[in-house]
Amino acid sequence: MTSKADWPVINSPVDQESDTRLFFNQHEWETIEEATARIIPTDHDPGAREAGVVRFIDRYLSSVDYIYASADGGGFLKIEGKEVDAWRERMVEMQETYREGIRKLDESSHEKFGSAFKDLSGEKQDEILVNLSGRPKPEHMKFDTSGEHSTFLQGTFDEGLDFFSALVLHTRQGYYSDPVYGGNKDYIGWKVIGFPGPKSLADTNTLKYSVKDHYIQEYDWADLIPHLKEKRGK
Repeated sequence: MTSKADWPVINSPVDQESDTRLFFNQHEWETIEEATARIIPTDHDPGAREAGVVRFIDRYLSSVDYIYASADGGGFLKIEGKEVDAWRERMVEMQETYREGIRKLDESSHEKFGSAFKDLSGEKQDEILVNLSGRPKPEHMKFDTSGEHSTFLQGTFDEGLDFFSALVLHTRQGYYSDPVYGGNKDYIGWKVIGFPGPKSLADTNTLKYSVKDHYIQEYDWADLIPHLKEKRGK
């Protein structure tokens, strides 16, 4: 079995200006773009729409050719051996999950509001997504306030996930992943969280880029989490 270092490089980094569809048809593309834009909406910062998250998802679902970016970010590795068979099986399942999920989005939208999901207002789209997820819409959270907030913790592996959970995961990945994969256009996701990031994957592999300057060397947890300081003062 060969290591990933021996796999040939195919394709090029995903063109972030391209609207060419490799998996979705036009209706599916527009539906997923609308759904991701409700998961990471545009407010005072750009959201999933501006970051091109739908392009990231489309490339990911299209085949096994956009899974592993090469070390220098110049393309993608051609998966070989048993791993390619496993990835193809997994991808077929995820493709079916998306197609069925989009069908349910539209079915529910037509039943409740008489229109396709992509044509609904943002508020109505939220209502459809909440019903599909089976969970309440997260409350708006401000970072300058203390108190407890419930969050939906999610891993990074999508195998076996239902449509909504996969969509949320892929939206986050497309927003924050390296731009080589097609999302995070113009480093939007990184800029929103104040992460400078490397200019290319090559910079991380040659150690030209490092995050060591961002480490907090000495700190008190109470300084990082305000409500701990409040409790300590009681």
